[in-house]
Amino acid sequence: MKGKIIILSAPSGTGKSTIINSLMQYPDLRLGFSISATSRSPRGCEQHGKDYFFLSEEEFQRKIDNGDFVEWEEVYAGTRYGTLESEVERVTGSGHNLIMDVDVKGALNIKKRFGDKALSIFIMPPALSVLEQRLTARGTDSAETISRRLAKAEYEIGFAERFDTVVVNDELPRAVEEVADKIRDFAGLR
Repeated sequence: MKGKIIILSAPSGTGKSTIINSLMQYPDLRLGFSISATSRSPRGCEQHGKDYFFLSEEEFQRKIDNGDFVEWEEVYAGTRYGTLESEVERVTGSGHNLIMDVDVKGALNIKKRFGDKALSIFIMPPALSVLEQRLTARGTDSAETISRRLAKAEYEIGFAERFDTVVVNDELPRAVEEVADKIRDFAGLR
């Protein structure tokens, strides 16, 4: 039996990656992770083939031209992210439910393409001020980058109502449990 597709999207710094990492510890969810491709450089200890497929601009464009992506977007000027079709097949073909970490436009494109085989979940920050604190605490971005991310977050929050469901990450353990329950209901794991 093929697995289903769970799409998580959120503004940067909302805790989406932390939620996904927590969900991966729940064996009953039978989750497999989709590794996204990006044209940006690795940050910190990120590794090619584990955190992302880091591609040059030329490699990324070649894959677009070949139709290798389920979705892709230029999230920031000169920086593209996308989901390779081979990743969707790798995970769902093994019977696992695919959990995808994508931007809002990518999430909506995937939902449109896969319909009721996909569940789209938007992770909402409790407030933009909290999001700003989280981004600053990361210590990975300049003040200018944080400002750009906050502006983008406001834009992305405007898409929340187009998702199947919204989870506010005001308390991480509660948010993780809420997302896990939504996945269980969607995938018939109860």
